[in-house]
Amino acid sequence: MAISISVVLLLLILAVIFVRNCSLKISHALVCTMLGFYLACTSMAPTIQSGLNATADLVSSLRP
Repeated sequence: MAISISVVLLLLILAVIFVRNCSLKISHALVCTMLGFYLACTSMAPTIQSGLNATADLVSSLRP
């Protein structure tokens, strides 16, 4: 749960930065948001979640 909240906050911060720099238009952000909600309702959601969890585990295991 903590990882998903962190990812959501990171993506939200990036979206706000892109919108403020006019690199990302509001309509594009809304389309991406709707795509995310639709993907969460599909059968691909567990696969995407597993991939994100594996990536987070890999990154957290790296030592500088």
